[in-house]
Amino acid sequence: MKLFNVFKDKSVLITGHTGFKGSWLSLWLTTLGANVHGFSLLPNTQPNHYTIANIAELLDSQCIGDIKNYNTLQTYIHEIQPDCIFHLAAQPLVKKSYVEPIETFNTNVMGSIYLMDAIRTLNKPCSIIMITSDKCYENSNKKEYYTENDPMGGYDPYSASKGCAELAISSYRRSFFPPIDINKHGISVASVRAGNVIGGGDWADDRIIPDAVRAVIMDEYLEIRNPNAIRPWQHVLEPLSGYMLLAAKMMHTKSYIYSDGWNFGPKENESPMTVSNIISDFYNIWGKGEMKCDITKNHPHETDVLMLSSRKAEKLLDWKHQWNINETIIKTADWYKKFYAGYDARELSLSDIKHYTSNMRY
Repeated sequence: MKLFNVFKDKSVLITGHTGFKGSWLSLWLTTLGANVHGFSLLPNTQPNHYTIANIAELLDSQCIGDIKNYNTLQTYIHEIQPDCIFHLAAQPLVKKSYVEPIETFNTNVMGSIYLMDAIRTLNKPCSIIMITSDKCYENSNKKEYYTENDPMGGYDPYSASKGCAELAISSYRRSFFPPIDINKHGISVASVRAGNVIGGGDWADDRIIPDAVRAVIMDEYLEIRNPNAIRPWQHVLEPLSGYMLLAAKMMHTKSYIYSDGWNFGPKENESPMTVSNIISDFYNIWGKGEMKCDITKNHPHETDVLMLSSRKAEKLLDWKHQWNINETIIKTADWYKKFYAGYDARELSLSDIKHYTSNMRY
C-alpha cells in the first residue's frame, strides 16, 4: 500500500462525510494519516454509521452545511485549503427522487457545480474525485456492461440528475481545468461511477440490505418490489479503494490521463445476481429471515438490468477487486449480526478495512 502513503498529512475534504460511503471513506483515510475534513448535512437515519462509529472525533474539522449553499461551501474550502476532495454529497435515492425531483436535481447537479466553481477560485493544486452513479448511463435494459464511452441519460429524476452532473463535470473540466494543461493550473478532476454498494452500517430507506436488516430484526417478512432486477453488487470498500487509488495517482504523478470518467464495478466474470439471489444468500448466512414479493403495481419505474464494466480501471489504474460477491455478503451479514450483538461499530469497520487491505498491493 505504498501509493496510499501519499495521503499522509494531506488536507482531504469529503463532502457527504456523514453518509454511508462518506463515513467509511473518512474512517479509512484517517487510518492513513490524512487530515480529514467533512462538509455535509447531519445524518438522516437512526442509527447511522457516522454516529455509531463516532467518525466526528477522528476529523480535523467539519462543517455541517448544505452543498447547495455556495457561500458556506466556498468559505470552508478556502479555509481548509484541500489537497484532495472526494465529492459524495448527494440525494442518493431513486424512489425519493420521484417525490422530490427539484431537490434531487438541485442537490446532485447544482451541488456539483457549486463545488467545482469553488475549486475554480482556490488557486492551488488539488485533485478532485466527483462521485456520481452507475445510473448516469442511458439504460437500455439489456444485459450489457456499460463502459465510460456510453452516453449519459437516465429515466428517473435521480438517474437523470447524475447524467446531468456528469455533463457539468465534463464542461468544467474542459473549460477551466483542461487536463492537457495540468502543469499550469494543477487541478485534476475525475468523475467516478460505482455499482450498488452494500456493507455494514447502512440504514437508508429503500435500500435492499438495510430493508432486509430491519425486517429480520423486527422478525417480519421482507417485501421486495423487483426480485429479478440485476444490479452490480459490491462491498462498499471496493469502489472506495478505486476512488482512493485514482486520487493517489492523480496526486503522485500529476498526469493528465486521470482527469476523466471511471467505472468501479464488480468482477465481470461473476454471474449477475438478482435482488432475490442477494437476499436469499444474505438470510442464509444470517441464519434467519424470509422474503416475499410485493405484488402491488403502483411502484415508480426502475431499471431491470444494470451492469458496469471496470476494464478501464483494471487496465490503466491496475485496480484489483478484493472480495467476490460471496465474501461481500458474508462480511455484510457478519457486520450487522455482530453490531446487534453489542460489538463496537468502529472496531467492526476497522476490522473489515484491515482484512480488505491485507492483500492490496498499493
